[in-house]
Amino acid sequence: MSIDFAARLQAVLARIHDAERRFQRPVNSVRLLAASKTHPADAIAALAAAGQHCFGENYLQEALDKMAELQTLDVEWHFIGPIQANKTRGIAEHFAWAHSVDRLKTAERLSAQRPEGLPPLNVCLEVNIDQEPSKHGFDESEVAAVARTVAALPRLRLRGLMAIPAPASDFDRQCQPFARLRELHDRLNAEGLALDTLSIGMSDDLEAAIAEGATLVRIGTALFGPRA
Repeated sequence: MSIDFAARLQAVLARIHDAERRFQRPVNSVRLLAASKTHPADAIAALAAAGQHCFGENYLQEALDKMAELQTLDVEWHFIGPIQANKTRGIAEHFAWAHSVDRLKTAERLSAQRPEGLPPLNVCLEVNIDQEPSKHGFDESEVAAVARTVAALPRLRLRGLMAIPAPASDFDRQCQPFARLRELHDRLNAEGLALDTLSIGMSDDLEAAIAEGATLVRIGTALFGPRA
């Protein structure tokens, strides 16, 4: 049975718009990023044909193969996986966004390797908001100093913060780490940084993320189904 990607897209957009209304967020203030890692190029093409514009990939070579196959599509590519040192050039050369900057050295490499002919690479700092040993990201206490340094790097545009909290089934518990990230985002702006992005929320917790200020939600399973 073929998958009705247009119907899945409309269902996710309805959840986003319902959450915007429920939590008094401006209409269309939350963007949808389709997390397409491990899913085939034809699934991306089907979602693009249904109106989806932004796609997030975790693995560089897989993403480059899809980009080559889908080069005629007008889509925006975001890198959302861990950034290894030997992958920064490919990310800097081929993506519009990098959400998972978790070391200052990574930002410096992306800045140095971003081609002059492209717009600045949009970046978010990944924050290990629950201080999980297995997760990538900056500690909350590090973010302000790193953000000021990254904001001054050429060929980059620091857009905001990203986090992947520990899973929680209770809505209030889902909200807590997102609220801490929003408060950190607000403090950085009060200190003079012009951040406009909170990249938080996935298929199971997008409502909590929107309640706490998400501007971009990264949705995979609800659009593509479970990964193989």
